[in-house]
Amino acid sequence: MTFAPTRRNVTALLSGLAAVPLLRGSGHAERYIDVHGGGDFKPVNVVVAPFGGDSGAAMSSIIVNNFKRSVFINPVEGGDMGADAPNLDAARSVNAQYVVTGRSGRGDGRMKTEFRLWDVGSGAQASGQQYVTDPNNSRRVAHIVSDAIFSKITGEKGFFDTRVAFVDESGPRENRRKRLSIMDLDGANVRHLTRGDDLVVTPRFSPNSQELTYMAFGSEDPRVFLLNIDTGQREVVGNFPGMTFSPRFSPDGQRVVMSLEQAGSANLYSMDLRTRATTRLTDTGAIDTSPSYSPDGSKIVFESDRGGTQQIYVMGAGGGGANRISFGAGRYSTPVWSPKGDYIAFTRQGNGGFAIGVMKPDGSGERILTEGFHNEGPSWAPNGLFVIFFRNGGGGPKLFMSDILGRAEFPVQTPGFASDPSWSPLLG
Repeated sequence: MTFAPTRRNVTALLSGLAAVPLLRGSGHAERYIDVHGGGDFKPVNVVVAPFGGDSGAAMSSIIVNNFKRSVFINPVEGGDMGADAPNLDAARSVNAQYVVTGRSGRGDGRMKTEFRLWDVGSGAQASGQQYVTDPNNSRRVAHIVSDAIFSKITGEKGFFDTRVAFVDESGPRENRRKRLSIMDLDGANVRHLTRGDDLVVTPRFSPNSQELTYMAFGSEDPRVFLLNIDTGQREVVGNFPGMTFSPRFSPDGQRVVMSLEQAGSANLYSMDLRTRATTRLTDTGAIDTSPSYSPDGSKIVFESDRGGTQQIYVMGAGGGGANRISFGAGRYSTPVWSPKGDYIAFTRQGNGGFAIGVMKPDGSGERILTEGFHNEGPSWAPNGLFVIFFRNGGGGPKLFMSDILGRAEFPVQTPGFASDPSWSPLLG
């Protein structure tokens, strides 16, 4: 049976798990790595010992695969570590700074998983948890364990226990079938949420990960929709004349901001999802689109050609004057505010290529993470340390992720071609 996480499942899972601490000893000194370190940055070497129990091998394998794409944690082979207290001498021989041990097994219809994180330098246990849940939740537990270890080592929130919404693309290039889909970050548990009758683009998660807003092209004018992932219930967000596009939720999930095209121009509107009242935020003859709220909901970043070319602007969430913040060479689009509020990700087009980059909210500190033939559509991990985006090439688009310093880039597994990714908040 495939486990499709929902908010209800998540709440039941976590309350059932109770996250029981498993600690031995005390006096462990915190020594987080500097995730924003300079050129001498080195990931932390961690040995993940094969877990004991009938579910242990699968559990430890998922954790290792997670760490291989974590940038900040480097899983290394450490020989026979044991499922309980580790062989620290063996860990030192491979320059490991931490060792993970654990067990995962089934009994009485439940699965019990426990892990311990050991600090090789001090020999002390740094962290430990026990989880008891339905066996169908085993992959979720592996991601939760990965997040707990990542957080303990880096001092930052994890990102493995998340989902990605995307547009699954199949069929010939001239007649692509595009279905709204979601999956776990590691490519498991793929679900298609639409049948492909309509052309869908720009899915965006709500803050509670339970709803998606997106744009669909059907027999009528393109419309912005709100979809409940659990029930499949879909409704139109507003009934505007003309084309609405680029929807995105406010941080509190109570509003959606979007762009409405009329008479050759496009302006930004926000809608209160409780009352359906709309507020016009911009009023120009330009194309204002791709709005994104700051984490505190006080500002909106968006793209506009009001100055002659596509550039990035910031204004108050209630509208009014806007300040341009992009001044590099080329055209800027698809700005997205980081969950931490410290950066804005963007797409930059110029010199025949497309780049994904980040800049500070005042436009300073611009940094290009990757560039090539066609990169587009960045979306942030919930911890603000990674972005996911899509790249066209080799017959169609594929998903990739990069850390915000551009140290490493990884493909994100999808069933076929995929575009327009949206990274969910942490599920737990």
